[in-house]
Amino acid sequence: MAQAQVGIIGGSGLYELEGMTDVEKVTVTTPFGEPSDTIVLGDIEGVRAAFLPRHGTGHWRSPSELPAKANIYALKSLGVESIVSVNAVGSLREEIVPSHVLVPDQLIDWTKGRDSTFFTGGVVGHVSFADPFCPVLRGVLLEAASAAETVVHDGGTYIVMEGPQFSSRAESRLYRGWGADVIGMTALPEAKLAREAELCYAVLAFVTDYDCWRSGSEPVTTEMILSNLRKGVDGAKKILKLAIPAIPRERNCRCDRALEYAIATSPAYMPDKLKQDLKLIIGKYLS
Repeated sequence: MAQAQVGIIGGSGLYELEGMTDVEKVTVTTPFGEPSDTIVLGDIEGVRAAFLPRHGTGHWRSPSELPAKANIYALKSLGVESIVSVNAVGSLREEIVPSHVLVPDQLIDWTKGRDSTFFTGGVVGHVSFADPFCPVLRGVLLEAASAAETVVHDGGTYIVMEGPQFSSRAESRLYRGWGADVIGMTALPEAKLAREAELCYAVLAFVTDYDCWRSGSEPVTTEMILSNLRKGVDGAKKILKLAIPAIPRERNCRCDRALEYAIATSPAYMPDKLKQDLKLIIGKYLS
């Protein structure tokens, strides 16, 4: 099967990545269904990368309907070790201005009913999620954003809501009170699944609006987001072009050992089919 080292999951507005060479498209089948779209493989500054549009080309998949398990599994099956997730978010802070970029270091899960773990049906695993993002990959994104002369915020809490509706004003003010800095719909369960799959994962969040917490401001609309996204997509591509070749070839974080002490179920008690389905993820621990 074709291989890549880095995965890019493109969010709203980012459905293709120009500048890739030696391009090929691959269709990947997983035990968890089909991923969001065909995966495009190509070289970016000498690094083999896999690009996956999260919502499908044409944006036809709702945040609540994304096949996140299939997406993460498919990228891992291609050899990907690091995933850069591009997300559109709303700002919950005056100083985080639409058109800015934020590289979050924390998450709040406010989704409802999403399938957020590979460990169900007979295999129990409890991964550490205190620090949801790879610190090394975060650093690479911050440096690339600065080099691209983008206004970038280092750290912040990203609250992930269910959607697809936007927040009420009361909800938006509540999230501010919780200490959230930006709000979006797509970083989870991706981040949790990537941790379970022992992949490095970090978010490049593009701020498109002020949500609806500001008194007297117009509430966020899809038209507003898409208008600002069009302005930000070129910036995202510039940052990715700088970031991808800067990702270390050898990982020196703990992401590749996330399951070292996490699996509670003895292999002897695991259902055979599930053990086979999860072999890509837990295979090295089965002995």
